[in-house]
Amino acid sequence: MEKVDRELLKAVADLHDVPVGAYNIRKNSESAGRKSTENIQIITKEDKPGIDIRIAPGTRNESVHIPVLITESGISEMVYNDFFIGEGADVLIVAGCGIHNSGDQKSEHDGIHRFFVGKGAKVRYVEKHYGDGEGTGERVMNPTTEIVLEDDAVCEMETVQIKGVDSTVRVSRATLGKNAKLIMTERLMTHGKQIARSDMVVELNGEGSSAQIVSRSVGKDDSEQVFNPIAVGNGACRAHIQCDSIIMDRAKIRSIPEIAANHPEAQIVHEAAIGRINGDQLLKLCTLGLTEEEAEKEIIDGFLK
Repeated sequence: MEKVDRELLKAVADLHDVPVGAYNIRKNSESAGRKSTENIQIITKEDKPGIDIRIAPGTRNESVHIPVLITESGISEMVYNDFFIGEGADVLIVAGCGIHNSGDQKSEHDGIHRFFVGKGAKVRYVEKHYGDGEGTGERVMNPTTEIVLEDDAVCEMETVQIKGVDSTVRVSRATLGKNAKLIMTERLMTHGKQIARSDMVVELNGEGSSAQIVSRSVGKDDSEQVFNPIAVGNGACRAHIQCDSIIMDRAKIRSIPEIAANHPEAQIVHEAAIGRINGDQLLKLCTLGLTEEEAEKEIIDGFLK
């Protein structure tokens, strides 16, 4: 494995080498390694680029890593990954895409991930996006996520984009059954002239279903961000949307949370806040010996943690 591969794996999947357990590593639109286990099968799709990940019912304390690496300028790809999590399973899925672009052509990774989470199953999904390289070519990532939670299923989804992605459009759709629970956490930072848009729609259909959507972002330089999370209560359910952003320099940020209740027992709340770094926090850290730049970094790191 080359040095740049290891650096990208560390950034997007916290890996220092080939992972233990099930994994599928994709590099420059080709397979760079795969391993299935007794309970987690990874199968190549026959009709389009992508894989099926099938997790047996009752599987616990296992994980699957599916990082994507792009190290050549000019690559543009679309992949389709489907996850089938069996009843009663409890697993960790670590995804993520790293683009190292040292050329002058655009490198782009688009993906459609569909999750079918069985009754009583629990899945924690972590997806990190990262870009680097000294080239002038764009680094573009457009993920689409579709989630179906059956009765009593739980999905915790964490998406992170902190550095180097010039343009991204994130689209997420979720439907929840009876007593299903969804927790979606998004952390994002843009700089330069980067553009980021996030569109989410969560349909709470089942009685007792619940959703928590949290977005935290920092906009720097001339970057632009738009957040549009929507929670729709179609039954006796609970949902909470929270969007918090720090705006700096000449950045532009729009937060458009929306809630809709189609049932008298639906309880849905939203809140949004955009503002500058707290001056009192900045002053306090500076009095402790930090420079203004160091203090800003500490505040931002803590905000996005």
